[in-house]
Amino acid sequence: MGRVHDYIVSKILSGEKLHFTLVDPERVEDLDRLIDVTDKVVSAGTDGFLIGGSLAVTPEEADATVKTLKKYGLPVVIFPGNVNCLTPNADAVLFMVLMNTLEPYYLMQVQVLAAPIIVKYGLEALPTGYVVVDQDSAVAHVGRAYPVPRNKPEIIAAYAMAAQMLGFKYMYIEAGSGAQQPVPSEFPYFAKKYAASLVIMVGGGIRSPEVAKKLAESGADIIVTGTVVEKDPQLAARIVKSIKGIQGSPSRSDISS
Repeated sequence: MGRVHDYIVSKILSGEKLHFTLVDPERVEDLDRLIDVTDKVVSAGTDGFLIGGSLAVTPEEADATVKTLKKYGLPVVIFPGNVNCLTPNADAVLFMVLMNTLEPYYLMQVQVLAAPIIVKYGLEALPTGYVVVDQDSAVAHVGRAYPVPRNKPEIIAAYAMAAQMLGFKYMYIEAGSGAQQPVPSEFPYFAKKYAASLVIMVGGGIRSPEVAKKLAESGADIIVTGTVVEKDPQLAARIVKSIKGIQGSPSRSDISS
């Protein structure tokens, strides 16, 4: 593992909860507006950026967005909907397997296509098990995901155990961009309980400081917000601050370094 992973793990081991700001390059119509929004979440304490979208992100859009965000000195990580999101100017990429997809392409084919490009670009790969919860999301439709029922946290626990056994370092539990409901707080709790070595990321449908704080207290190591950042940067800043007051578990030996 490399610099970005070390950065994330060192913060977790010091007792911090992290926040990553998700930026969809397809929605960035004005780089000045992006800078204005980003200034607010950076001032609030966001720990890094995820760059990606589920649909028509071009390499040029991804590259322009990454170059703008790199100026803040925080990690910029590609959150790929497909290989079109990859750019050599990022720091790392979530090298993901969509664990609950019905489409073989997202289980292994796209990873095989992407791997040589990632090596050529020199991107740090963050091995990630990605699980979709909400049926009514773009990622569920595009990725042909078979969503985990919201009342079945034991299924998330099984996915987390499988991810840990497969050697993943991260698990991303996703409600979907613009989801009407966030991931149930029981999901990160069960994932962390049964797969303690994983860094647990949770995103989608997080629209209030109270929800973000509850998810972080329940076991999420990283909270991801995107849509709320675009619509209401001041609210996004309050969400960041809400999780920064939470104390995690300092000196945890279970997180994989």
